Amino acid sequence: MLYKGYDFFPHGSKWDFLGWRRIVCGGTLAVALALGVFLAVKGLNYGVDFKGGSLMEVQATSGQLDISALRTKLNKLGIGDVQVQGVGQGNEALVRIGQQADEKAQIEAGNKVRAELGEGITVRRTEVVGPTVSAELKWTGIQAVVVALLGIAAYVWFRFEWQFAVAGIVAIFHDVFITTGIFSLLWYEFDLATVAALLTLAGYSINDTVVVFDRIRENLRKYKRMPFDELLNLSINETLSRTIMTSSVTAVSVLALWLFGIVIGTYSSVFIAAPIVFWLGISRDNWSGTKDAAATTVSAGAAKGSTKTKA
Repeated sequence: MLYKGYDFFPHGSKWDFLGWRRIVCGGTLAVALALGVFLAVKGLNYGVDFKGGSLMEVQATSGQLDISALRTKLNKLGIGDVQVQGVGQGNEALVRIGQQADEKAQIEAGNKVRAELGEGITVRRTEVVGPTVSAELKWTGIQAVVVALLGIAAYVWFRFEWQFAVAGIVAIFHDVFITTGIFSLLWYEFDLATVAALLTLAGYSINDTVVVFDRIRENLRKYKRMPFDELLNLSINETLSRTIMTSSVTAVSVLALWLFGIVIGTYSSVFIAAPIVFWLGISRDNWSGTKDAAATTVSAGAAKGSTKTKA
């Protein structure tokens, strides 16, 4: 007997989504306006990529970090505003040092912070981005988002009528704008990784939107006399199961990536990448300052006791 699968959602659902359009769209507009105010007044918590300066990732050698005490101590150094944000399990933090007058002053500011941290806190990594590079990265990020939105609009316009293109681009703009506003509201760091996430969000959103649009177009050909609002409700209900299941699977995938990504990445670096380099073999001539008269090629054969010598 063949396994037919399991239906998580009943067939023939008749949810009246269009009946709530005024309330839902009005609420969404109110939320967008509120987040727009946050963006205009508060701005974004730009990372070092966009703002310039130094970023230090620090970790307590034992116990938890007192973020408030560390922030107060570092802001007394006279190097401008120093932001301290707790991450991880409470024993790690990101220390952001604002852009200084020049490169020498930036280095001195970093040294002051290291000295003030004391022996109980270690610096795991440091990043420094100059003002010119940060301005270029910010402009490039803006261009990437705009070009992606325009490209998506052109694709939907080519595949459907222009009304669908307008609806699709408004929906994507809603997703990007609301997400950016939440970053401002919660004061999360906004950097190049965030821009990449926004582009991923836009791609996922338009993929789901196109599925609904396809069903609307099919039903327009199928039901010539059905009222338009009923036809839209029918199309959404018919794709509802697929939409929710796809979103659920995506959420599980992201959770799995978050949980196991670091472990898998470390494993591949140690047990996959290095052995492959060993098996392929590397000539020491390419990496030594001077070539010896007799250079040995490192290869899998060398491990078996066979050595090749070049004259």
